[in-house]
Amino acid sequence: MQYLLRFIQVIYTLYGFAIFTAFLLLIFPLVIAASFFGKIRGGNFIYKLCQAWADVFLFMTGIRTHYIYERPLHHQKQYVFVFNHIAYLDIPFLMKAIRKQHFRVLGKAEMAKIPIFGFLYRCTVVLVDRNNASKRAKSVMQLKSVIKKGISIVISPEGTFNMTHKPLKEFYDGAFKIAIETQTPIKPILFLDAYDRNNYNSLFSLTPGKSRIVYLEEVPVEGLTIKDVKELKEKVYTIMEERLVAYRASWIKQAINTKDA
Repeated sequence: MQYLLRFIQVIYTLYGFAIFTAFLLLIFPLVIAASFFGKIRGGNFIYKLCQAWADVFLFMTGIRTHYIYERPLHHQKQYVFVFNHIAYLDIPFLMKAIRKQHFRVLGKAEMAKIPIFGFLYRCTVVLVDRNNASKRAKSVMQLKSVIKKGISIVISPEGTFNMTHKPLKEFYDGAFKIAIETQTPIKPILFLDAYDRNNYNSLFSLTPGKSRIVYLEEVPVEGLTIKDVKELKEKVYTIMEERLVAYRASWIKQAINTKDA
């Protein structure tokens, strides 16, 4: 029975890949056309295409999005959005989570090397190479420039997948430095079920089901200076960690059981 279920999951995942690729090929000519209209106007349109792409993919794979507003999301405000990075589907979930305001995502430079998808990725993401200090600094400058143009930014403070089985892995400073230097509030978002839908252990782990997106309290940065980066980072980490534990996120189930015992 175990092998049969695994076979079905592989077939289902291949079906998901087919939908993902087919819609990419469908919108690709529009992405090329939009790229000629500049980083702002063209980029905003490409993000709308990506949101439609996420809608189709998640609907066709039976993944249902549920929104939990612990605190309101003010669509007219600019934010530094931060989220927990736990699965391959985090980007489609981001496209579902942020709908009524323009934003740009900080993403890994190596993803831009993927054929076809890499072109779309370069058009929409601020690339970062964490192994190169000068390129990291350039990425930070680009993100600040985006904020100055009235566009929100999205950063995973963990930098990569959380494989620790703790609620979160250690945060980098970048998101919090940018928030303070641009005086832009931080808005944490949690993806509670991304690990169950398609986790980092295997590309062939796709499953249908619910996907809860939780909007946490806004963290203001007015009056903070660069000396407050560590304190701000720890504050946001604690807020996100406590809520992940409270919602009993599946990847920390063992830790919760041990704690409860």
